[in-house]
Amino acid sequence: MSALSAPEIILRPVISEKSIDQSGRGKYTFAVHSRANKIQIKAAVEELYRKEGVTVVAVNVLTTKPKEKRRGGRARAGGYTTAWRKAVVTLAPGQKIEFFEGV
Repeated sequence: MSALSAPEIILRPVISEKSIDQSGRGKYTFAVHSRANKIQIKAAVEELYRKEGVTVVAVNVLTTKPKEKRRGGRARAGGYTTAWRKAVVTLAPGQKIEFFEGV
């Protein structure tokens, strides 16, 4: 695998009720590149949020499975959502990422 830069590894923050609740406990959720490993994710978060001086303590990664979706009346046009990978990053105690605090 070729070397990925930090913005290519961390695609976007995940903004959901659960992720906002976890951010209060120092856990932040990001959508990540499908081939990035935990070491790359840790380095990318520390690089992207260097100004805030964050230290990543733990990284948990999971792949969300595609879900079946249906549309239409009688014809029942069906399909699936795309599978995507997310990482839950735990920061050192007392640290936070300001982006999540404003939501």
